[in-house]
Amino acid sequence: MNQVAKKKETAVALISSSVFEQDAHDGMDNISSEDVALPFLKVLSPLSPEVVDGNSGAKAGMVFNTVTGQLYDGIKGIHVVPCHFERKYIEWSPRGQGTGAPAAIHAATSDIMSKTFRKPGDSRDYLDNGNYIENSAQHYVMVLDEDGNSSPALIVMKSTQLKKSKKWNSMMMTAKMVGEKGPFTPPSYSYVYRLTTVKESNDKGSWFGWEVERVGPVEDAALYHTAKAFCLSVKQGEVNVKHDQEEGSKATSEAPF
Repeated sequence: MNQVAKKKETAVALISSSVFEQDAHDGMDNISSEDVALPFLKVLSPLSPEVVDGNSGAKAGMVFNTVTGQLYDGIKGIHVVPCHFERKYIEWSPRGQGTGAPAAIHAATSDIMSKTFRKPGDSRDYLDNGNYIENSAQHYVMVLDEDGNSSPALIVMKSTQLKKSKKWNSMMMTAKMVGEKGPFTPPSYSYVYRLTTVKESNDKGSWFGWEVERVGPVEDAALYHTAKAFCLSVKQGEVNVKHDQEEGSKATSEAPF
């Protein structure tokens, strides 16, 4: 007579979220801004490594989160709350040289651009030491997901996308609300914006770029205070941004930016 062995069932004790709450942040005591990577949101091109690899489902025109690996449909777009803006001049070593990190990051008030020159047929701004400078518009945002949650990220606009950055900044500067003392310009993090991607071209080729539209004012008080806190953290230098040369990798450097 064959006996059928039955798998012994083991009861699993379920944990309430209140237990996690009691131990909130435990184990992360020594993690500082230096140990956390701020995600970049970038528009993928046909030659982006994520697209060329072909294993992730990434397609040109999608938006890619460099930390989570999440992909967003460029046509549907993403909703963000802009928290802080700053412009930097990023100095890069020639391709294949250096560490892959910026050789230097110059403030917007720097006169570094007056020391640059361009080579025939090349749109880059070079220094005498062989390095080149990128005029970088940096938008710190809170990204909103479909469940209403938010997470911080950085959107860098350069070259042809600088005009999109200026348009976005103009939209923030011209937004008005009426208070007890009359009309006023609210903080950048008072409005939600939708960012989509569009195909663009010039005489050198085609690529995908950003398109920005205002959705409406922030209605969630928690989101507003989270965005405000992120703005303050950036201003106080508590947010660590780690640029790497993948931003200007072979895949993107050959695009007509």
